[in-house]
Amino acid sequence: MLSQEEKQVLLAVARKAIVCALKQQEFHFPVSATGGLKQPAGAFVTIRIDHKLRGCIGQIESEKPVIEVVAEVAVKAALDDPRFPAMTLTEVEEATLEISVLSPLRRINGPEEIELGTHGLVVALGKQRGLLLPQVAAEYTLDRETFLKAAMQKAGLPPYAWRFPEVELFVFEAEIAREAGVLH
Repeated sequence: MLSQEEKQVLLAVARKAIVCALKQQEFHFPVSATGGLKQPAGAFVTIRIDHKLRGCIGQIESEKPVIEVVAEVAVKAALDDPRFPAMTLTEVEEATLEISVLSPLRRINGPEEIELGTHGLVVALGKQRGLLLPQVAAEYTLDRETFLKAAMQKAGLPPYAWRFPEVELFVFEAEIAREAGVLH
């Protein structure tokens, strides 16, 4: 569990890492990793401008401290999300960040085990993987079947591929840290 203070540190680290990358400056962590910040975990950073997605990249699992993972994926979300051009400094000033720190994956036997709004979902078939964060179901008011289909699509699989015995389903939970607005 991350404290509110640790969540605020992660948000500050994410923003500072992005700004340093855009300015081509060396990034230095503002604090040393203690408590929950030094625990290994996967994390995703979602960037929005005017409530619209502007970038989202993450790492499902990691042996690195979560503070390091957040710094890395924040920069990738801002500069390397293939759906968007690299962000500008002006856009970063307008953006709000959301960080999802992931629990370890847990394999499930079927979709009935998915708790919408609580569980994120990873579908896997060989090297093909698709992931949806837990907040996606609530944000887009998805039912279980639509949530599954969307994860299959992200993995490049047919919509009902979850019915194939070789497709693996995993759930996870996420601790969320969100910026309140654009005044930074």
